[in-house]
Amino acid sequence: MATGEGKRRARAIITLLTDFGAEGGYAAAMKGVILGLTRGAMDVEVELVDLTHEVPRHDVRAGAFLLWSVVPYFPEGTIHLAVVDPGVGTERRGLIIAAGGHYLVGPDNGLLIPAAERLGLEAVYQLTEEGYWLPQVSTTFHGRDIFAPVAAHLARGVPPFKLGRRLEDRSWVDLSFGEGRRSGERLVGEVIYIDPFGNVITNIPGELVRDLLQGATLKLRVKARTGAEARGEGGRTWRLRFLETYARAELGELFLLVGSHGLVELAVNQGSAAEALGLQPGDRLEFELAR
Repeated sequence: MATGEGKRRARAIITLLTDFGAEGGYAAAMKGVILGLTRGAMDVEVELVDLTHEVPRHDVRAGAFLLWSVVPYFPEGTIHLAVVDPGVGTERRGLIIAAGGHYLVGPDNGLLIPAAERLGLEAVYQLTEEGYWLPQVSTTFHGRDIFAPVAAHLARGVPPFKLGRRLEDRSWVDLSFGEGRRSGERLVGEVIYIDPFGNVITNIPGELVRDLLQGATLKLRVKARTGAEARGEGGRTWRLRFLETYARAELGELFLLVGSHGLVELAVNQGSAAEALGLQPGDRLEFELAR
C-alpha cells in the first residue's frame, strides 16, 4: 500500500498470547493501544494475530509451551506479545528478546524463554524507557500500559536498545520444560501441557521413539507426581499401543503417538487421555516396552 508520497508502508505482524480469556475487555484494550499507536502512522501497517487468550489462568509454563509451539511458523520480523503475568505490579521486569529475526515482549517470569531459545536467542533487553509506555501505568495491567506500547513501537521500527537496557549477565528468569530421556527400552518424561482435547503432551522428543514398530505395546507407570498420594493414584500402570495417528486407535482406546509439535503424547481416540489417566502438568511418567 503506497502513501501519498509514493512510499510503501512497512507491514508488521504482532501476535498476542494471554490468559485473559474471551470475557472482559483486557485483550481488546491491548489491541486498542497498539492500533492507536500505529494505525495513523504513515510508516507502518500492523496485522494483529491472536495466538490464544485461553492460557490457563496464571499458568506461565502452559503459556510458555503454547508460545514455543507456534513461533516457528511466523515469518521473520514478527513481534510476539505474551502476557501471563501473576507477578504484575511487583519488581519483576519487563523484557524484549531478539531471537531468530523475531522480537518477543512480555514479563520476565520465564514465559518468553523457551520460544526465544527455539528461535535462537540473540539478545535480551530490560524495559526501562518509560517515555515509550502509556503516560499512566496501572499496577495491575502492564500488558496494556507497558508491553502493548513497546510492541507497537517495535512495529514502527524503534530499535530495542532505545526501549531498554541490554542484559549481559543472563539474569533473566529461566524456564525449561526439561527433556525426556530414553535408556534402552525405557522412556522417562514429564507432562508439560494438556491440550483442549485432553491430549497429554510430554517433554519426550519424538526422535527417541522413531524406531518403535507401529502397534508396539508399552507399559505406562506414573513414576512420581505432584499430588499423586493425595489423589490416590500412585503406582498404577497402563498398557497402551504406540500408533502413528489418532484414527489408527479404536474408539475410546488410550494410546501413544508423536504429536504435531514433535513430542510424545498420550491420547484417547475421541476422548480425553488426561481424564482417563488423571494426569496433570508436572506429573512424571515412565514407559517401558511390554513383553
